[in-house]
Amino acid sequence: MKNKKNPMRRCIGCMESKPKDSLIRIAWYEDRLTVDPTGKAKGRGVYLCKNSSCIEMAGKKKAIQRSLHIDVSAEEEERIFQELKAYEE
Repeated sequence: MKNKKNPMRRCIGCMESKPKDSLIRIAWYEDRLTVDPTGKAKGRGVYLCKNSSCIEMAGKKKAIQRSLHIDVSAEEEERIFQELKAYEE
């Protein structure tokens, strides 16, 4: 039986590459941002570490908007960061 490789993804907060299953995905699909804990939602995605410092850093750097090449309202950005708090470790 083959061992399945765990793909690496880069956190948009700290910019470190880590195994995909240790990160949380944020997806952009049909003009809506969603937190995607499964990593399988439709749309373009970015990844964040599950710690408060990376989440905070991503907010300060406007990393979600920059990485996805989109404009996000302050309200929607705040909603996403509130949802992310549930996944912090």
